[in-house]
Amino acid sequence: DKRLKCMKRLMGKYADSYVGSNDENIDRGNWTNKREYMLSMIGYAVGLGNVWRFPYLAYKNGGGAFLIPYVIMLAVAGIPLFFLESSFGQFCSQGPVNVWRALPIFQGVGVAMVLVSTLVGIYYNVIIAYSLYYMFASFQSPLPWSDCFYWSNSNCSLTPRGTLIVANMTLWENETCPKENIISIPVQSPSEQYWDLVALQRSSGLDETGPVVWHLALCLLLGWLLIAAALYKGIKSSGKVVYFTATFPYVVLLILLIRGVTLEGARDGIEFYIGSQSNLTKLSEAEVWRDAATQIFYSLSVAWGGVTALSSYNKFHNNVFKDALTVCLTNCGTSVFAGFAIFSILGHMAHVYGKPVSEVAQAGFGLAFIAYPDALSKLPISPLWSILFFFMLLTLGLDSQFAGIEVISTCLQDAFPERFKSKRSIISVGTCAILFLLGLPCVTQAGIYWVTLMDQFCAGFVLLIAALLELVGVFYFYGGNRFIKDIEMMIGTRSSLFWLWWRACWFFITPAVILVWSLLTFRPPSYGTVQYPAWGVALGWCMIAFCLIWIPLVAIWKILCAQGNPWQRMCAVCSPVEGWGPYLEVHRGGRYTDGQRYYRKNSLHLPDNNVYHISNHLTRL
Repeated sequence: DKRLKCMKRLMGKYADSYVGSNDENIDRGNWTNKREYMLSMIGYAVGLGNVWRFPYLAYKNGGGAFLIPYVIMLAVAGIPLFFLESSFGQFCSQGPVNVWRALPIFQGVGVAMVLVSTLVGIYYNVIIAYSLYYMFASFQSPLPWSDCFYWSNSNCSLTPRGTLIVANMTLWENETCPKENIISIPVQSPSEQYWDLVALQRSSGLDETGPVVWHLALCLLLGWLLIAAALYKGIKSSGKVVYFTATFPYVVLLILLIRGVTLEGARDGIEFYIGSQSNLTKLSEAEVWRDAATQIFYSLSVAWGGVTALSSYNKFHNNVFKDALTVCLTNCGTSVFAGFAIFSILGHMAHVYGKPVSEVAQAGFGLAFIAYPDALSKLPISPLWSILFFFMLLTLGLDSQFAGIEVISTCLQDAFPERFKSKRSIISVGTCAILFLLGLPCVTQAGIYWVTLMDQFCAGFVLLIAALLELVGVFYFYGGNRFIKDIEMMIGTRSSLFWLWWRACWFFITPAVILVWSLLTFRPPSYGTVQYPAWGVALGWCMIAFCLIWIPLVAIWKILCAQGNPWQRMCAVCSPVEGWGPYLEVHRGGRYTDGQRYYRKNSLHLPDNNVYHISNHLTRL
């Protein structure tokens, strides 16, 4: 201890970077331990879509039979892309932009990923704000959406999704009155009206912006404050937070499952979810395979830059293949497990209403903020279950946001290492503040339309293009064999049989899946029955263009900055820059031995954090 104190006094402001740390890479830092990396990755991959989208897709597409295309898409698209991105980031210890020093002409792909993460971060935190508002609203009994209270209108009914049949100001229970006197009025459940009239104060469409909904704006601010606090010291602080945020959702899902299966009607819900008799004929429909690919692609968060950014803080010889496999399987297992917890309680809700489960099951916002809160309000001690559920949604959202903001911070730090190395807290807080201001239009009365528009356009076509170019760049320009040798430098030599499957996926199968999928994914944006105006759709395409335009612009700029004739310039930008390879010189063996490290040539690199090495370095100084 005395010797450590002495070293800290001698090293002054650099003590925190060099003394008492297990970091292998002292320039950028590493994860404190393997657990923090794995929990961060699982928290990033396991998000809201695992809870509010997968269960709905499963019952919609044949129940248990849906697991067949789901697992196939996981094997041929999900795991190969996740393995590629995590290996790429770990090998060179750089974020999603600087990894393309391996192939400068494709560096715009990394820029597109960062822009997508930025746009997604804007609206994703609005969903966290919704969860915060509902969690706070749950601290009262009875729950405010359990009945038609003062805020409801005449269309509110405890029997949802039907029609009121009105004749001469009298409510009829059947249609025996004269047809000319009948007026059919669609009715809404209390939870649906609470969502529209109280939580969102929703306007009639994108054209009617309305004022800022201040309770949502305050919840949005609180959400960004939580993220800024967790990322104040980068991965060193967020790595501690994920011990809770990444594990708590599993505790809540288990509690909800145990409570759900004890309720009357739970069996009907579970059978509806998995299918008492799986409908294998659904497998012949293209939409089933499209839904499976969509769920795999988005739930694993590939092509967003987060996987590359988080893995760039790994130690060089970390077994990235084992980690990628573990995270992908955990993510998919969570989706299946969440379905049982969700549909057991929806089955009870259908039993209470005397309706089929298909009439109460929804997806997306409808499940998270209408159907499931309605079901929870029917349980004893309903505020407790509601608080647990929305707190779980909060932690699921925060984990994903940690990685999204880390993408931005990592790229800024990699681009300007000298300027931003000691200013990580300023980067994190500044990024959160800017994104909060940009997110204010999403908490106006038309906010839900903006959230839906950004979700459909920003988190869609851009990711397909980025993923496809990522595969083409690495395996057709950089070289598949070279990339495999890079991976073997980290995890050790593997047999040719081991690489046979990965070669097939990376070279042909995964790109083919993405190409076919891209032709099937686009749907005109809408929210419920509200259609978007033409200018709204055009704005969505402008957001896509804003992200993708950097790919050709950066490529052209790199070519213009290169030296020589046109052919020499093309060869230069299609080859790794001088010094490309592992970040630390100690790892630059084999074909990287003679290269000068590009990033920071005069950096201090210690074999470990032993005080003996520190004192030796001070002696040399």
